[in-house]
Amino acid sequence: MRIAALLVLALAAAIGKQPPAAPDRAVAVTFDDLPTAGVLSRDLASSRALTDKLLRAIAAHRVPTIGFVNEIKVAGADGAVDADRVALLRQWRDAGIELGNHTYSHLDFHTTPLEAFEADVVKGETVTRRLLEERGGQLRYFRHPFLHTGRDLETRARFERFLTDRHYRIAPVTIDNDEYIFAAAYDRALQRGAAEVATRVADAYVPYMESKVAYFERNEQELFGRAIAHVLLVHANMLNADRFGDLAAMFERRGYRFITLDRALEDPAYRSEDTYAGPGGITWLHRWALTRKLPKTFFAGEPEVPGFVADNARP
Repeated sequence: MRIAALLVLALAAAIGKQPPAAPDRAVAVTFDDLPTAGVLSRDLASSRALTDKLLRAIAAHRVPTIGFVNEIKVAGADGAVDADRVALLRQWRDAGIELGNHTYSHLDFHTTPLEAFEADVVKGETVTRRLLEERGGQLRYFRHPFLHTGRDLETRARFERFLTDRHYRIAPVTIDNDEYIFAAAYDRALQRGAAEVATRVADAYVPYMESKVAYFERNEQELFGRAIAHVLLVHANMLNADRFGDLAAMFERRGYRFITLDRALEDPAYRSEDTYAGPGGITWLHRWALTRKLPKTFFAGEPEVPGFVADNARP
């Protein structure tokens, strides 16, 4: 009996020394500015190459994602729909990826009258809705350009009622970032044949993104005391075509599962009160923090884009 008791005590002590279980981490990956994004105009051949490479990387890591479309990018110089550009969107759909509305021409809600902005949303539905309906799907999600949701609560509420009437759900973001600055620097370096600069920018991309993820993980703990299901915003650009595999591997290394946007929004965190209205295009974590009137220390320490990346992003 004494030996059995000692074994029980030893087992209890061993259990007590076990490290705490890793948090259950999950992220929904969303891409903006389809069919392709970036600071450079792309011909059809380079747009196809970008799309092929990016979709292969997404598939390799089994990432269920959604792409938000600006339909102005599938229009020709005369404004008519270009079937070859629509084919780029069809590639996303045929890869099993849902498409959402990002307005027709990526207007800024904060500088556009409400009625004109709503008209741009409607104009941005035509091709996307048809592509989804061809496969029995429907247009369900809207993403605000620049994450600008309204400079005052009345205008914000009116627009949200408009979206509800058209059967949209807003796609929030919890991991916002300046990936587009890296993408601009990468595009411009490649354009001028500065391969070493392009490589340096690309090599700095995932470490920067990991520092942002760590920052928002700290935010989630301060707000909720737990890991939440995150929503990541990135763009359909050449940088991600070349480095999305590395980005996905970083999330996997940190213990993240890739989930759908639908699944992410089941997290009770997304039912948090949000009364933010103002000039910023900010993450929902920060909107919730502002609504709760948390101190400025909550926002401190957000990682910045390295100076050499910002310098190379300029024309």
